[in-house]
Amino acid sequence: MPFGQTADGKGIDLITLREKGTEVRLMTYGGIILSIKTPDRTGTLDDIALGYDTAELYFKNSTYFGVLVGRYANRIAKAKFTLDGKTYTLPANNGVNSLHGGTTGWDQKVWHAEPFQNANGAGVVLTLTSPDGDQGYPGEVKAKVTYTLTNAGDLVVDYDATTSAPTVINMTQHTYFNLGGSKANDILGHELMINADKYTPVDDTLIPTGELAPVAGTPFDFRTSTKIGARIDQANEQLKRGKGYDHNWVLNRTGDGLSLAAVATDPVTGRTLEISTTEPGIQFYSGNFLDGTNVGKAGKVYQHRGGFCLETQHYPDSPNQPSFPSTVLRPGGRYSSQTVFKFGVKK
Repeated sequence: MPFGQTADGKGIDLITLREKGTEVRLMTYGGIILSIKTPDRTGTLDDIALGYDTAELYFKNSTYFGVLVGRYANRIAKAKFTLDGKTYTLPANNGVNSLHGGTTGWDQKVWHAEPFQNANGAGVVLTLTSPDGDQGYPGEVKAKVTYTLTNAGDLVVDYDATTSAPTVINMTQHTYFNLGGSKANDILGHELMINADKYTPVDDTLIPTGELAPVAGTPFDFRTSTKIGARIDQANEQLKRGKGYDHNWVLNRTGDGLSLAAVATDPVTGRTLEISTTEPGIQFYSGNFLDGTNVGKAGKVYQHRGGFCLETQHYPDSPNQPSFPSTVLRPGGRYSSQTVFKFGVKK
């Protein structure tokens, strides 16, 4: 259905997917997920995604609620990288660094939508053409993102891209979750497991140092399910730099297919979120920069640490870090990635 228009008059559509008691609402502007309704242990449906009621409120959104991120998720150091001997300069929109594709990333574009329904569930295919030089990135990139709500009520996100010239690509989904539902406050009581033995420490501008550091013996050890708030305020230099958790974990992978990345649980409602991905990393962000100034759906004020993000990805600043898994895409090649969000209930 129509859902407003951009400042330059482009129409925005709202798409609603429903399967097995789960409902996902998204719009063509930014590929943004506006809401995800899932049942708690009593069967009560509630919205577990942070966001706004109207498209217009997202135009001023600096928090990236629910967006598709591209061309490059996370940070690129000093807003530049060198590829095949040529240096490319990007917008510096996060201090001296470039964040989430620049000042006008794919989260601020209107995607073309083709809804579908098949034997596996219901969904929508979103497509976008990013011109050569878009935000300083080389190559014309044709991007496709498919959201599928399966018959089982799982949300599957498939990413696909091709390019006309060598470039870098790193796409992700940036939903803020609160499994407590629309009236819950902070997420510090949520329990989290991240399937990773290592993480990438950052400097004081949140760029990885290049080290793959063991999580053992640190507040970053989520190999067994631990409350998000259990160690978040410990005296730790990395926590201080991120104002909490805002780091990339190096996932323990098995082969090239889907691997379990993380499991979050809200003990109060029983809601669970299990994430599997083909990506090598996941960014866990604990909503540290939410400060009570964002008024969301139905007038809800989003307080400090009122939501968390689990962004499947290649590592931040990979174009400048040769030891990290490559994010280079060349003509004739294909960027392909999948992440599955499985919603459940713990009785």
